[in-house]
Amino acid sequence: MALVVCYTTSSGPQYGLLIDGIVHQWQADIFPAREYIPGRPLGEPDGLQLAPPVRPSKIVCIGRNYVAHAAEHQADVPDEPLLFLKPPSALIGHGERIEFAAGVGRVDHEAELAVIIRIQARRVSRENALNHVLGYTCANDVSARDYQKKDGQWGRAKGFDTFCPLGPWINTDLDPSDLAIRCLVSGELRQDGRTSQMVFDVPALISFISQVMTLEPGDVILTGTPAGVSQLHDGDMVSVEIEGIGTLRNSVRVLPG
Repeated sequence: MALVVCYTTSSGPQYGLLIDGIVHQWQADIFPAREYIPGRPLGEPDGLQLAPPVRPSKIVCIGRNYVAHAAEHQADVPDEPLLFLKPPSALIGHGERIEFAAGVGRVDHEAELAVIIRIQARRVSRENALNHVLGYTCANDVSARDYQKKDGQWGRAKGFDTFCPLGPWINTDLDPSDLAIRCLVSGELRQDGRTSQMVFDVPALISFISQVMTLEPGDVILTGTPAGVSQLHDGDMVSVEIEGIGTLRNSVRVLPG
């Protein structure tokens, strides 16, 4: 198993390996590297400025992939995966701040398992799908509900800058089929589910998406959120916890206007 970290330096983003709570330098190319040989130790993750662990060409998201979440929005569960996109400009890393103007209205958290693509996936089978995966990380599909309802499609509601926290690192050796996934807001538990509750599991999602669009190395799939989404307020601290990965934390700032 390797935990792959991306951190910011004066010369740009660099990758490292998290081993026993310490980040080590790592010189290899993340795609499609399969050798994880650590370099010199750099210190604990909290002492580094962590960046989103990948810079994808696209972020493909799945709507209503948990029955209870669909029900809390009085929506039907789709017969096949419901796809939408978030722009890469929405990405922020662990410790960065979710920001939006007060005029945006209600903004919710959505804790999700994120899949990171390792090698190009085009028209792959369900059986072969996981061979295209680098690993998994935590994500928060931040969503502006008023715009989601008003627009009738989700591009604006899901696409604001800072609306896709991702991290804190990638676990390259994880079975995604039955992981605990939770979200806490300022210490209060809001979401508590398991990836086994997905309507469409990770291999099915990769295969389905790859019939529509080619997935490139570094692309991200957000796999849907369990029930319990709730509104974010100025000063909140949002924590997305996924078993086998860790905790993604981001504070919230509501701007005037």
